[in-house]
Amino acid sequence: MIRAVIFDMDGVLVDSEMLYLNLRYQFAKEKNPGVTLEELIPTVGRSSEGSWGIVAKAVHNGMRWQELLAEYKEKVVVTYPSLDFTSIFREEAREVLQKLKEKGIRLALASSNGLAIVEKILADNGIRHYFELVVSGESFYRSKPDPEIYIHTAASLGVGAGECLVVEDSTAGITAAHRAGMQVAALVDDRFGFDRSLADFEVGRLRDILELPAFTGKGSLAR
Repeated sequence: MIRAVIFDMDGVLVDSEMLYLNLRYQFAKEKNPGVTLEELIPTVGRSSEGSWGIVAKAVHNGMRWQELLAEYKEKVVVTYPSLDFTSIFREEAREVLQKLKEKGIRLALASSNGLAIVEKILADNGIRHYFELVVSGESFYRSKPDPEIYIHTAASLGVGAGECLVVEDSTAGITAAHRAGMQVAALVDDRFGFDRSLADFEVGRLRDILELPAFTGKGSLAR
């Protein structure tokens, strides 16, 4: 029985993956004009080390990934609060959250992003009140695909891992939720080559979550 649904933020509630990819691309091109967007597509949905290791290889200017990330945070991440996250919000999320709430499902959000920007996105789009718990990856030593953030979220809600459904999009996020022993609904996004093989269900849009067997008692979606 599913008692709680835990949502990822980026790529799920907001279609932000391409936004962040383009910001990394512009930053990388300042270091090396020969960098291509295609080289950086594998950075999407990875941990900081995995993502910025790829950036460092593409830039190839002698800077370590840690140095590049530190500079990026100093010059680019600080501009995040000025970004318009309402324009990339998945409007159907509001209906999904409301209907899950009406079913008595407990809702939480577990994002690898920083807490300040997560709270801004939720507030700007008027959906913060739906979530009983909001957890940021900056509170943990290990990033997705490590399951730590999901294990912590379930424990904080007081529910078992088997009572949780996680909505994710990226390979790392899907893997983290699977390793935590939770059911996973993967939101399909074929732009970035994500591996969804560990997901229990695939959904083409957020509204499809409401049609999962856990909430209807009948039928099934593609695995």
